Amino acid sequence: MRAVLDDGARLQRMLDFLVALARAEAAVGLMPALASDEIANAAKPERYDVKALGEDAAAAGNIVIPLIDALIAEVAKTDAAAAAYVRWGASSQDVLDTALVLELRAAIDVLIADLGRAIDGFAALVGRHRRTATVGRNAMQHASPMPFGLKLAGYAAALARSRERLRRLRREALVLQFGDAVGTLAALNDRGLEVAERLAALLDLPLPEAPWHSHRDRLAEVASAFAILTGTCGKIARDISLLMQTDIAEAFEPTAPGRSGAATLPHKRSHAAVATALAAAAMAPNLLSTILAAQVHEHEGAHGSWQAEWPAFSMLALVTSGALAATVRIAEGLEIDSERMRANLGETRGMIMADAVSLALTPKLGRQQAQQIVEAASRKAADSKRDLQAVLSEDDRVKLNLTVGELATLFEPMAYQGVAQTLIDRIVGALQLRAGKR
Repeated sequence: MRAVLDDGARLQRMLDFLVALARAEAAVGLMPALASDEIANAAKPERYDVKALGEDAAAAGNIVIPLIDALIAEVAKTDAAAAAYVRWGASSQDVLDTALVLELRAAIDVLIADLGRAIDGFAALVGRHRRTATVGRNAMQHASPMPFGLKLAGYAAALARSRERLRRLRREALVLQFGDAVGTLAALNDRGLEVAERLAALLDLPLPEAPWHSHRDRLAEVASAFAILTGTCGKIARDISLLMQTDIAEAFEPTAPGRSGAATLPHKRSHAAVATALAAAAMAPNLLSTILAAQVHEHEGAHGSWQAEWPAFSMLALVTSGALAATVRIAEGLEIDSERMRANLGETRGMIMADAVSLALTPKLGRQQAQQIVEAASRKAADSKRDLQAVLSEDDRVKLNLTVGELATLFEPMAYQGVAQTLIDRIVGALQLRAGKR
């Protein structure tokens, strides 16, 4: 992502726009072909001082103005007449907005590649742990048992939704911006749309129905997708950070050989990946809010809102990429202790299965009486520090309605999972279907 956002790469994208504009205008006869060649020859990023351009941009208001001046000077060295055609019929915002669109396209490609790795990593874990029983937690407390594979499948599914979202936005939201100062292309007379069509084709961008420079909804949607992805990574990291707690110790992010989580506490496990994703998830909403607020433009050209997008998008892309890179690391190296999961299922002395027993008794005793029996037995088990199964086995009402074997089965966690295996199959099937449509 840093390579995508590098100053040199950004300069190249702006020059790409200017060269493509010259080629398009030459193709329709609005400038001599020789002039477009001269512009293309001069538009080599190594000929320009990025630092100097940045310093001049502070006074000019944007980077395009000093870049155009530098490009004109470079073209004029060999052909003064050709220099007059540089940026013909386009505004500074056309150059910057389209360069941003090209940048976001490259950023999405980076994210999609990493998303594929994360999804595949979690999908592989699902296959290995679809029948591994674990504690399902609600409000930070033991609720009911569940297959750990279902939890992992949920991670893969959420990431896959982000991948589909980004693929759609890459096709639909990242479009050419070309409209000159107020969106009429008046400087090109009646040839504006013809130039726009050729320019879009040269840059491999969709041509929208009209210029959009003061309507930023497409960009806001891309930013929202970045923030949503970062939030998903944060949710996954939050879960893993909790599972890594010493008192739970069910799953751990991978640790490089010889490294622990703290220099003075060698027994601690590394938490770098979860910390990275969680930090990113805390930052992304604030960066997104800047981009959402920047949608408010005055008429056909804004003061401040447009400029606020530039650093916000860069930071959001880096934050999103960092969160996803950390998630890839977790997905590809997650260490899972299934024995500890089984042990933790017994922490409540069987009370995690209370709902299963209540449901089994309901058809025979009615819902209210079944719940009363199980609630009373649960209190007795908690007070006496005994297993719920043992307490229930002493209750005559239970013995009359459930055999010893039936009661024992009710305390087997994987016997009480509803349609969890079907849900896993549905998620995995959807992932495979999406993979086949790439």
